[in-house]
Amino acid sequence: MTLSAKTTFADAKPASRVASALPGFAVIPPVDEAMRAAANRRLDTLTKPQGALGRLEPLAAQVCAIQRTLKPAITRPVAMVFAADHGVADRGVSAYPRAVTEQMVKNFLNGGAAISVLAKLQGLELWIVDAGIDGDCANHPRLINAKIRRGTRDFVEEAALNSVECRDALNQGKGAIERVVVSGTNTVILGEMGIGNTAASALLMHGITGHPLSDCVGRGTGLDDQGLERKRATLEAAIARRLPPRDPVELLTEFGGYEIAMLTGAALAAAARQMLIMVDGFTVTVAIALAARIDPAVLEYCVFGHCSAERPHRVLLEYLDVQPLLDLDMRLGEGTGAAIAVSAVRAAIVLFTDMATFAGAGVNDKDS
Repeated sequence: MTLSAKTTFADAKPASRVASALPGFAVIPPVDEAMRAAANRRLDTLTKPQGALGRLEPLAAQVCAIQRTLKPAITRPVAMVFAADHGVADRGVSAYPRAVTEQMVKNFLNGGAAISVLAKLQGLELWIVDAGIDGDCANHPRLINAKIRRGTRDFVEEAALNSVECRDALNQGKGAIERVVVSGTNTVILGEMGIGNTAASALLMHGITGHPLSDCVGRGTGLDDQGLERKRATLEAAIARRLPPRDPVELLTEFGGYEIAMLTGAALAAAARQMLIMVDGFTVTVAIALAARIDPAVLEYCVFGHCSAERPHRVLLEYLDVQPLLDLDMRLGEGTGAAIAVSAVRAAIVLFTDMATFAGAGVNDKDS
C-alpha cells in the first residue's frame, strides 16, 4: 500500500522517519519489494487468466512482502480492543452514555459481544485493553489494565490529554503488543471501544488531512439530525479554543483519546515487528493515519478491513489512497469489520500457495 501523490505525508518533517521521533520506538523496516515482485510473477503462472482473482492478487503479494516469503500464512492471530472514555461525551456527542464503555468491555470479556463471537469464529486470541475507562473492571485473564486516567478531559475546555499522558499511552500501546505477541504470532487485528471517540476522531482527521471539519463528522453510534448538529457545534467550539497542531503527538494530546494513542503506538510497534495489521473502522484508521505521520512505512503493513458506514471513514481512506477489502455498511467498531476481513486474507493466501501453475497442471496458458 504505497502513498500516492495526493497524500501529504511527504510534508511531514524528515525527523519523523528516525528512531528519535518517538523515544523507545524502532524505525519500521520497509517491506520486501523483491518478494512482492516474485509473488506477482507466481500469480501470473497460476491456472487462471492474469488478474482474474481481482484484488486478492495484490493482497496476497502484499502479505508475501510483509512476511518476506513465498509461503505466507496467518499464524496465531490476535485481536486487540483498546477501550477508553472521553470527557466530551458528557456534551451529548454520542447517542449513548459514557457508562456503556465499561458495560461493553464486560460484555467483551463475557463472550457476548460481536467481536467476541467473531474472534471465536476466526480463531483469534482476543485481548481487551483498559486504556482509560471511567470505571473499574474486575481482573480477567484477557484484560490488560493500562489505564492512564478515568477518561480524557473535555477538549472543548482544555487539552484532552497532557503531554506525559500522551507519551505514556503511546508506550502502553507498544507494551500491549509486546505482551500479547507470542512466538509465531504474525497478525494483529486492531479494534476500539469508547463512547464519544468518533468526536475525537473527527478532530484528529481534520488536523491530519486539512479537510473541512464538516467532512470529518459523522453520526457515530446513530445520532439523529439534532444530535449530529450538536456534535458539529461542539467540535467547532473545540477548534475555536485551539486550532489542530501539525505535529501528530501534539494533535493527539489536544484532541485524542487514550485508546487512540495506544492504537497508534500499537500499530507502530506491530509494524516494527513486521506483522500484518488488520485495520478496522473510522477510529482505528485515524490512529493509523497518525502513526503514518510518525513513520509512513506503517501503511505498508496495513490491510484495511472494511469501509465503515461512518461517512468520514470513506473520505479518510481516499486521503490515505488505500482500498478497504469489504464494504458492508457496518459501523460497530470493536474490530468487527477487520475480523470478518481476515477470511478474505486467508482466501488470498491459500489461493496463492495451493493453486496449481499452468506448467504443473499441464494446462495451456494463453500464449501456448
